[in-house]
Amino acid sequence: MRPPTMSGHFLLAPIPESSSDYLLPKDIKLAVLGAGRVGKSAMIVRFLTKRFIGDYEPNTGKLYSRLVYVEGDQLSLQIQDTPGGIQVQDSLTQAVDSLSKCVQWAEGFLLVYSITDYDSYLSIRPLYQHIRKIHPDSKAPVIIVGNKGDLLHARQVQTCDGVQLANELGSLFLEISTSENYEDVCDVFQHLCKEVSKLHNLCGERRRASIIPRPRSPNMQDLKRRFKQVLSSKTKAPSALG
Repeated sequence: MRPPTMSGHFLLAPIPESSSDYLLPKDIKLAVLGAGRVGKSAMIVRFLTKRFIGDYEPNTGKLYSRLVYVEGDQLSLQIQDTPGGIQVQDSLTQAVDSLSKCVQWAEGFLLVYSITDYDSYLSIRPLYQHIRKIHPDSKAPVIIVGNKGDLLHARQVQTCDGVQLANELGSLFLEISTSENYEDVCDVFQHLCKEVSKLHNLCGERRRASIIPRPRSPNMQDLKRRFKQVLSSKTKAPSALG
């Protein structure tokens, strides 16, 4: 299932210095998870700068921040890049704790694998299950991305495999080429931003509903007194005219 195309309504800008008269935008926190060498960093940089950089040093987990506009709504976007070496099955407690903190912090997730690496595809389900373990209400949006769609000669994961996995997990799926198609990369991030923003609006409505006081039941004695006053004023009106 592909997210709707929305690239034409998306703008990027640096986050300005805050001031007392500046209305702060809503915070959107995203995490990009997946095995190593699947193109997570390249996707983020491509989205933020429109530039494609093919080679990266193994990252230790960078946090990117931008002020973005999604269909007129101003959002303060934070994207957490994650080291590819961290997996749910990792025996190192520190590594698993780091992954769990990232998942707990984020509100929306991109799970990325490479179509040229079947093992990276197999890592998606455990990552998804870990997300749902930490976010048991199942409302945190997740998009599964099959990256490096231009390397068809080296394909190990078929498109139908990605579709089937996404259907089983109840997620959106998109197969893209970060190097060749900026619009698809943009649409993935923008759609995730919109889904998280919807959750914010829903939570805000629930909070407002919970603090609105219930109307007090009418006091019957007070109603009877007011009714008698009205009747009394109506009966006195003709004598006053006479």
